[in-house]
Amino acid sequence: MNSSTLPFSWQVAKLSDVALVIQGQSPPGSSYNMNREGLPFFQGKAEFGPMSPTAVKWCTEPSKIAEVGDVLISVRAPIGPTNLSDMKCCIGRGLAAIRPHGQVPTRLLLYYLRHSEPLLASKATGTTFQAISGKQLRNHPIIVPPLPEQHRIVEAIESYFTRLDDAVATLERVQRNLKRYRASVLKAAVEGRLVTTEAELARAEGRDYEPASVLLDRILAERRRRWEEAELAKMKAKGKTPKDDKWKAKYTEPVAPNVPRLPGLPDGWCWASIDQLAHLVRNGYSKKPASDGAVRILRISAVRPMSVEFADARWLPGSPKDYSRDLVEPGDLLFTRYNGSPALVGVSGLVRSVDRPTVHPDKLIKVRFQAPELDLAYLELATNTGASRRFVESRIRTTAGQAGISGGDLKQMPVPLPPRTEQIRISGEAERLLSLADSARETLVANALRTARLRQSILKSAFEGRLVDQDPSDEPASRLLERIEAERESAEGHPRRSRRRPTARSSKA
Repeated sequence: MNSSTLPFSWQVAKLSDVALVIQGQSPPGSSYNMNREGLPFFQGKAEFGPMSPTAVKWCTEPSKIAEVGDVLISVRAPIGPTNLSDMKCCIGRGLAAIRPHGQVPTRLLLYYLRHSEPLLASKATGTTFQAISGKQLRNHPIIVPPLPEQHRIVEAIESYFTRLDDAVATLERVQRNLKRYRASVLKAAVEGRLVTTEAELARAEGRDYEPASVLLDRILAERRRRWEEAELAKMKAKGKTPKDDKWKAKYTEPVAPNVPRLPGLPDGWCWASIDQLAHLVRNGYSKKPASDGAVRILRISAVRPMSVEFADARWLPGSPKDYSRDLVEPGDLLFTRYNGSPALVGVSGLVRSVDRPTVHPDKLIKVRFQAPELDLAYLELATNTGASRRFVESRIRTTAGQAGISGGDLKQMPVPLPPRTEQIRISGEAERLLSLADSARETLVANALRTARLRQSILKSAFEGRLVDQDPSDEPASRLLERIEAERESAEGHPRRSRRRPTARSSKA
């Protein structure tokens, strides 16, 4: 902090020169309650809001109390976040309360502490929990303008912040609208409303078309052919030759969707199940990854709705051939099998390309489809939307804090199946519209970051004396500090010590 660059009438002081610092202390555990008995109790930053905290716990035997208007500051992991207390409350050891002396505006201290949060955090000590001591907080340097200017600074900051808050509210509203827009695009895609259906086009052009039911019959025939081919290969390997077709009766038909309980579909569409469409549904590699290695294995968090992030991975020892069963290929659809959040269970992402051999873990389910006629991008969006998603949600079970779904349940997932050409048109149009939404969202995120930087820029200007004009007739800050010291010593019953305060240009932070 370079005091020589401050306006002449300003001062650099310690926080304890302008405010009382009250260190929090944990009350007896037996005094905690959720029944609103006693004072609201804040242990740390967890209850903080944009400006004031929200009580979720109360205490009947408070040890340390903050009053209405005190600045609450987090002093343990993390260090520096602040709120204004809008209620009398009990504070735990993760917080301190800062109560200004004299007529110093509380919000000036709040905004200055927010401006100097990085400096405060840099003083933290501790290995398990970073923290600052009461002494460090009391000695924290603070810039003190003349009292009238303090009020002008607070007024100017809040005028700018009000406009920024309005801008942020607009950004948040647009983000919510974009989220609804994405959901409406996906909903329209699986209900046959995103593009003109193949049936409608065929009628308009006076031609025939292949409905999805015919495509599904061909897929099922191919599924059976693959099974028969594999069975014959097994018998041949054992030196056996079938005398008739009775062995074909061992074939297990795939699970079909319960169509009567599903919504109606457009002309030319039909319901199919994952079991009917896929030739492989398999959990992944179950052993714990090593700390290093040459083979990439995805984390469960790599799969999110309609995305697979290959950078979100760990490593396995050995070579790819050691994990051939669990390698992923372009065209695989990966589903989350377990997650702490039910909203992320059973979501899927399509593997579009693989730049190096990659294993999927046991908590992801790999689905490999058997028909080249299926548009995989369409299946990715369909399995994350509508009746398909609702089916997964109905099958989620929670065990030991982890929500999950089985491969058997996943096989039963119903999928709305359009004719092939319509699948391609749907996925193409959905990609176009969602790309526009993603671009808009990226712009919103950039603007949100810009508003955060603007807040810091406003605070920086405020405490460098550049936000409002100085008035030469204002009483200098040194007089304010002398008066606060005299009042404090008088209240404490100590005689006032005569000492000369340095001017702002010669004081040291």
